[in-house]
Amino acid sequence: MKKNKINSALLLHFVSIVMIFESIFMLVAVGISFFYRETIALRMLLSFGTTMTFGLLLNALTYKQRKNEPNVRESFIIVSLGWITMGLVGTIPYLLTHSIPSFTNAFFESFSGFTTTGSSILSDIEALPKSILFWRAETHWIGGMGIIVLVIAIMPFLKIHGLYLFYSEASSIDNDKMSTRITKVARNLWFIYLGLTVSEILFLCLGGMSFFDSVCHAFATVATGGFSTKNDSIASFSPYIQYVITVFMLLSGINFAVHFLMLKKNFKKALKNEEMHLYLAIILITGTLLTYILYKQHPDYNLEYAFRNAFFQVVSIITATGFATADYLQWPVFGIALIAFLMLIGASAGSTGGGIKVIRHLIAFRKIKFQFKKILFPNRVSVIHYNGRAMKEEFVRQIMTFIFTYLILLIASTLIMMLWTEDLPTSFGAVATSMAGIGPGFGSVGPVSNFLHLPAGAKYFLTFLMLVGRLEIYAVVVVFTRTFWRD
Repeated sequence: MKKNKINSALLLHFVSIVMIFESIFMLVAVGISFFYRETIALRMLLSFGTTMTFGLLLNALTYKQRKNEPNVRESFIIVSLGWITMGLVGTIPYLLTHSIPSFTNAFFESFSGFTTTGSSILSDIEALPKSILFWRAETHWIGGMGIIVLVIAIMPFLKIHGLYLFYSEASSIDNDKMSTRITKVARNLWFIYLGLTVSEILFLCLGGMSFFDSVCHAFATVATGGFSTKNDSIASFSPYIQYVITVFMLLSGINFAVHFLMLKKNFKKALKNEEMHLYLAIILITGTLLTYILYKQHPDYNLEYAFRNAFFQVVSIITATGFATADYLQWPVFGIALIAFLMLIGASAGSTGGGIKVIRHLIAFRKIKFQFKKILFPNRVSVIHYNGRAMKEEFVRQIMTFIFTYLILLIASTLIMMLWTEDLPTSFGAVATSMAGIGPGFGSVGPVSNFLHLPAGAKYFLTFLMLVGRLEIYAVVVVFTRTFWRD
């Protein structure tokens, strides 16, 4: 039997492609630095030069691998390795400009950006040069859809096909088939992604936000990332700006397959999407409850202010964006409990949002309902349906297993995190927000705090959880199994 060995050279070839693409995006930040005549402009140029040079050299050394097709095992490694490479390379501008002189902190910030988590170690964001602020926002935008999908969109030109890569990176995106060809799917995703970004920039500019801030916040919103250019996130901006960001966070948390159907004017099918119905229902119910709580508990809040703050935080948390206009830790206990509930829900599958995902909760609820019916009527044949289609039992089992694994990992990681913090709210908040890619948590890592005070070990552990959450557990965990490495 022929051994299915892992092609290390092919892995390195993919790493070189990631480095080259990342350096191209880095070049835009270099242009920003020179445009604003920053003193760090040459250091930013050096960051680009270093990344591009090493990327091209590595690409030249592994050039013969461009015709090879990665197998399943190689695809899993490539996806994880690609994100780790992005995180490592992303530290270069921070380190060379001394914006974040510590490697641990720079890696945490960089990885938090690319995984669109939005957790930060920075205490004075507004003191950073504009090029670094732009780079932070760019890491969100690159990671939002995933540079893996970007590479697949242009892979035909590189003579590298990427079927396994696409499903390893975004296995849930194609639950409503947008195209029979994988490259067309990737291009459609990027077309929608770019359209949402440009639209939000225009609406923010119309509200009086500067073009620079509009671009940075649009990058962070559509990617559901949460890095802002301001220390108080979105709190100091006008109500109009807050409403615009709320709407685009909500849109970015919807399955992009639905956006595609709307774009193709297939409104009937798009509006029948059951996951979207539940997603919007959860937002409406929790937002209304929080509006009532804030309005009743705070006499100085008028109804509009309570409504705006409630719905902004609800949409921000469920989509895992992490922007904030208020400190929800100061809210009544029931309000905080609702925020914790939303952290465990997540956005829609096939969106840039994180978390368990609404579709999994929907199918799991129907499975539980099915089991109760089976107890009462043992001989009754019943099938779980979603969007009018019968779900295979294997698919339902996978969903139930994923939710169980996610919750077990959440609990275990919280206990591990307590070795560093000895504080349950902080440990749970840090773990939950890292796995779901939200940003702010509870305790000392709440919406008005940051992660700077955490020990280095805790930061690396949370960084690992960011990767696990971004790739939905299995794509990372499977690499650590003994079976995976057997030939």
